[in-house]
Amino acid sequence: MYITSNIVISALAATVAASPFKFPLPDGFPTPNPTQLAEIEKEAQGSPPNGPLPKILKSTGITTLQLLALNEIFEVAYFTELLANVTNNVPGYDAASIAPLDRTYVIDTFTAVVNQEKLHAAGVNGILESAGQPAIQPCEYVFPVTTFIEAVILAQTFTDVVLGTLPEAQAAFAADGGDESPLVPVFGSVLAQEGEQVGFYRYAQKKTPSAAPFLTGGSPSFAFTAIQMFIVPGSCPQPLSAVNLTTFGPLTVVTTPAPKNMTLEFAVPGTVAPDTNSIVYLSGQNLPVTVPISTVTSIAGLSHFTASFPFESGFAYGLTIAALVKGTGESFMSNDAVAAATLYGPGLIEIG
Repeated sequence: MYITSNIVISALAATVAASPFKFPLPDGFPTPNPTQLAEIEKEAQGSPPNGPLPKILKSTGITTLQLLALNEIFEVAYFTELLANVTNNVPGYDAASIAPLDRTYVIDTFTAVVNQEKLHAAGVNGILESAGQPAIQPCEYVFPVTTFIEAVILAQTFTDVVLGTLPEAQAAFAADGGDESPLVPVFGSVLAQEGEQVGFYRYAQKKTPSAAPFLTGGSPSFAFTAIQMFIVPGSCPQPLSAVNLTTFGPLTVVTTPAPKNMTLEFAVPGTVAPDTNSIVYLSGQNLPVTVPISTVTSIAGLSHFTASFPFESGFAYGLTIAALVKGTGESFMSNDAVAAATLYGPGLIEIG
């Protein structure tokens, strides 16, 4: 997973020492009182939906909402810390580091964003509780960024993952039907809001606000694994194993990617072989692309290997997801099928 085009998050995380981010917040989140909630809504520039909540959720719907709650609470933590760093002129987040963006504009932007994420998180947990399920509680978090631009680049990447996850959530709610059907448009509105966010993160990097005509989809277990990159192990009140999703081993993208056909180097903490493993790419709304691996070597306890990156075969700008799968030459017809065969991933690659 990339924090910039040439800094791998897993490597940076090992070098950045930071105190874990912990809840609750001064405004009472995740359990604000009515007065505090009213102030959150004011800062968020809107209120949560006031329609009836589901009373019955199917198992897939429960898992989907648990994933969304985990993500929304993580985002509240991330943007709370980012806003505090900018507000307090922490080195790397001062006016000079933010320029040419106006500091007041940035503070206003992230004040709105973090409070909107609080309402997202409270809304998802409210749905779970309405159906007799326990709310997801915050964990402790660490964020491997030390400057404003690094923080914005990382925000773009994990928001791109969210943009690929929310359509999967909508599909799950639609397939379940019943009480879950009204959730489809609700999370469609959340999807649009997240898209507005990522446009700002791209603009702050002088990129075009929209990356591609069709953005990259995902699969729930890829998002679930990605979130755990920022969670302090053992810090969650509810065990993550209670969420019915898979946690994959880490896949590090060693090579700096570029918008061209090229060879990428990857690394995983396990044994791989060209006759038993492949790399699969998810890009845009295209069918997954499977490529062979080669040149396997062992370096510092990790298996390094290479695979072609056929960008010019129709890959989208923005996010591409890489996964190391079992088997060779497989033609996958869906992202979920890729996830079912995945051993290591996701490798999150940002192009342009």
